[in-house]
Amino acid sequence: MDDLLLKISVVLLPALVFLLSLYSLKFLQSILIKTKQQEGTTAVEPPGTTGWPIVGETLDFGRANLKGFPEKFFYDRVRKYSSKVFKTSLIGETVTVLDGPAGNKFLFSNEYKLVTIWWPRAIQKIIPITEGVASPSGIQASKNLRQKIYPLILKRDALRKYVDMMDSLTRKHFDTHWDNKEEVIVYPLVQIYTFSMACWFLLSVDDEALVHELLKPFNVVVDGFASLPINLPGTPLNRGIKASKFIRNEFEKIVKQRMDQMHLLGEDEEKETILPQPPAQDMLSQMIMFSDNNPEDDEASVTDDHNNQKTKKFMSAAYIADLILCLMAAGYHTTSTVITVLMNFLADFPDVLNGVLQEQNEIAKSKAPGELLNLDDIYKMKYSWNVICEVLRLAPPFQGGFTEALTDFMYSGYFIPKGRKLYWTAISTHMNLENFPDPEKFDPSRFQGAGPAPYTFVPFGGGPGMCPGYEYARVEILVFLHHVVRRYTWEKLIPGDINERLKVNPYPLPPKGFPIRLQPRTT
Repeated sequence: MDDLLLKISVVLLPALVFLLSLYSLKFLQSILIKTKQQEGTTAVEPPGTTGWPIVGETLDFGRANLKGFPEKFFYDRVRKYSSKVFKTSLIGETVTVLDGPAGNKFLFSNEYKLVTIWWPRAIQKIIPITEGVASPSGIQASKNLRQKIYPLILKRDALRKYVDMMDSLTRKHFDTHWDNKEEVIVYPLVQIYTFSMACWFLLSVDDEALVHELLKPFNVVVDGFASLPINLPGTPLNRGIKASKFIRNEFEKIVKQRMDQMHLLGEDEEKETILPQPPAQDMLSQMIMFSDNNPEDDEASVTDDHNNQKTKKFMSAAYIADLILCLMAAGYHTTSTVITVLMNFLADFPDVLNGVLQEQNEIAKSKAPGELLNLDDIYKMKYSWNVICEVLRLAPPFQGGFTEALTDFMYSGYFIPKGRKLYWTAISTHMNLENFPDPEKFDPSRFQGAGPAPYTFVPFGGGPGMCPGYEYARVEILVFLHHVVRRYTWEKLIPGDINERLKVNPYPLPPKGFPIRLQPRTT
């Protein structure tokens, strides 16, 4: 018995020390904030409570999500405090919520000025590239990614030359995983689709065996994102960290192999090397070839004595591997969720499905036999995109997002201290009847014409911190939709009320991964 208690103590003691340290730090921060208020301003912090020590109001937030009404957590507090700005505590952090379009506009417009994106501690531990983003070097690195690297690979013009191959891979996916099946579970199949597409798009990997080898640990990585920041053996965070290390090592091998093919990998793997001849312009090669030199920076632009050539500083293989993991993690579950929920709504609303089918048939008729889709075809799918937007309004894969205050500032008469975490919320904005009349109704016509008012529809965030994969997700979802509605009809195997809300855990999904009965479309 004594030995058992000793073993339990050894396991739990580090966790208890961590939790007590975190609570002590929060307590000291609250004292410092009150001191600042007394010394420098008469303004007060937003109303609210941090709830239970450590846990805060995270359990209340989780319950609202599991019941299918995540916006209720925010609405209850807005009513209670008579303020759209309030304080709470989520995932071990004191958080100030800025609810509604005004809060969205303020946070999106002040990215890199008053606030910067912040990732929960579990994500920082699992994906090291997300750590330290509020530091001066972290902010500059974030700017470089969003202003220079992401547009290189993810913007509309960059995607143009890849749509036909995405179409070809989508056809192959349906041939392999959907055809000749009477019943399927949608979500796992769509996960294979989105992960395979990301591996091809970012790594030029189309080896199905390797893709499946990476998929299982990748799911472990993503499962760790929503975990408590306690790194003990067997915890979701610990498993996520181990899986992340494995995947990053595998990605790094692929990147180094490509660098070697491009003669970019020196014996000591220095990041500075002579610029080679332009390689094949796939996404991986473009990331490898990216350099961000300042001509006036001697460290960034040097001369090779032997060849008298200017050298450029490139990203390391390890950094590129981290970056690819970050991009894939951000888009994998989210896009899979949107496609699954989209098919769920189309099963419930046959008139909407018929409208989508008609549009997709018109596009197919405009193509020569065997001709693949192109980007112009994608942007002709206006009604289909309106339907997807309504899915994103009712069931955004991200309920909102975190930022961190870079300095003390005032908002709506309230004092926000430097270092405070802030939260903008998509779901409470989307479900507010002030922004969308009859918000529970599935109505794609909301997005016709001018569409919603600014900052009321924010499934991808906004401003400089907007999801960089927005255009990629649009293409991927629409290419999938083009084929699934023209190939098959489907019906739910778990019937339910079409007005029933989807439970969020941590993404909004139909029950049991959405099993359906599948039939080939004959007309």
